[in-house]
Amino acid sequence: MSLFPTVRPNSIKTSFRPPGEEEVLRAEGLSKTYHQGANSVQALRGIDLILYRGDVIAVTGPSGSGKSTLLNTLGLLDIPDKGALALDGIQVDFHDTGGKEHLRSRCLGFIFQNFNLMCVLSAVENVELPLFLYPIGRKERRERAAEMLISVGLGDRLNHRPPELSAGQQQRVAVARALVARPALVLADEPTANLDSQSAFGLLDLMHSLNAGLGTSFLFSTHDQRLVDRVCTVMKLQDGRLS
Repeated sequence: MSLFPTVRPNSIKTSFRPPGEEEVLRAEGLSKTYHQGANSVQALRGIDLILYRGDVIAVTGPSGSGKSTLLNTLGLLDIPDKGALALDGIQVDFHDTGGKEHLRSRCLGFIFQNFNLMCVLSAVENVELPLFLYPIGRKERRERAAEMLISVGLGDRLNHRPPELSAGQQQRVAVARALVARPALVLADEPTANLDSQSAFGLLDLMHSLNAGLGTSFLFSTHDQRLVDRVCTVMKLQDGRLS
């Protein structure tokens, strides 16, 4: 059922999965304008998007096309001027801070291009951070974080701090942290920007493996043609519009 009856169903960009597949995200008419003094920049222009469970989708486009704004809005970090969004079947109230925090912690994981790891914490301590939002004990938090690091091939680096890890290993820690709470959707902003080719391909292979094993959906923005060439579904964002 459409969140906005005025939106034509055939205007919705999807991954072209068969009807009846489980939706993890539905966005309709998302628009966002930034005002800078007398100037205005329309970053998003009526974005319509459906993601299904198990999708792995790349969003490409030139700098300034709105990719980061799109991910921040879908990730409930920015508030759109217009439009509606549903995550895992729950409609988002962008003005309900507590409700957004609950949805973000339950439905979403994030991977950042600069990793955003805490250097004073070990790998396993970084990964368990999202679990502090859940009513589980320290022992279970640590076990789940360790299991996730093992699943991304870092079982022998649990107690290493980020400065002791390579860029590729740090990105794997970031992936483990994004997945440890078992979100329905992981959003990644330029996840290979700071990686060499071997690490970039390794990250994409890891995402596909976790996607197949856990059913997690991935949506990532990228300029990296290495990734675009290896993803089945690619969408282009140009001047705030998806195509």
